[in-house]
Amino acid sequence: MDTKELKFVLKLLGCPNYRAGLSSSIFDSFKKEKNKICRDLGDRQLVEYSREIATVKILDAGQALLKLDSSQLPISDKELKVLEKIGKSSKKIAPSEIKVSGLKSDEREAILTVLSGRGLIDVEIKMKRVKAEVWLTARGIEFLRDEFIPNQSNNPVISLDLLGNYLRFLRKNLRHSETVTSVLSTIEKSEIETISKPSDEQILETIKKLDRELGTENYLPIFHLREKLQPPLSRDELDQALYRLQRNDKIDLSSLQEPIAYTPEQIDAGIPQNIGGSLFFIIVN
Repeated sequence: MDTKELKFVLKLLGCPNYRAGLSSSIFDSFKKEKNKICRDLGDRQLVEYSREIATVKILDAGQALLKLDSSQLPISDKELKVLEKIGKSSKKIAPSEIKVSGLKSDEREAILTVLSGRGLIDVEIKMKRVKAEVWLTARGIEFLRDEFIPNQSNNPVISLDLLGNYLRFLRKNLRHSETVTSVLSTIEKSEIETISKPSDEQILETIKKLDRELGTENYLPIFHLREKLQPPLSRDELDQALYRLQRNDKIDLSSLQEPIAYTPEQIDAGIPQNIGGSLFFIIVN
């Protein structure tokens, strides 16, 4: 981690939940370099930042699908309308150029993610241009807590304010580094272990039920399912179950493009991806 990256991260440690807008005044000293610093740290999974679909282009599979009988198409009406709009251009187009009546930007982004996942369109993911945020990842917390060692090249630039941010971070995270099992009593652990774990079909029915109850219109945020099924399932067990349902074409998973409406904890409940942001919505096919 070079001097500028270190300073960037230490400034982030002074923000609530280690999260801030990239346009925040705390990053003013980086000027035009902050986007590159953010991307470089993101490549090493130390931070994550808001991303968006910058351009889309229809693929041969998408063109072929548009030639099929509309009654036999394996996609929804809205997905079809979006695909048709993209198919009218032979070049890459911005999502803002896709105009479908009654389609909100969040829903459009989710549909584009679904179409991309099915191999119908090619999408280009870039850093979000407006109201982008950056936040420290779980890997970033682990690195700063357990692995980071300042060296001679970056020591001189550490101000007392930045040092204070790092010390507060260490005190907080070292206090909470104990595993949950060391806190649970033997009785509590045995009670959790005896709870039967739901099957994939039961998980699918739970998704449908939550969507109806919450009125999420077939875009159920994953955090609702975690609240319902963890425990008895662990986070990884639920993630793997969702991947199995996706592979069996029971559901689709799409990322969140507008995080403003959700808390950091709700966003962290998504399934992290190397590109395109965490998977956040569950869509039943």
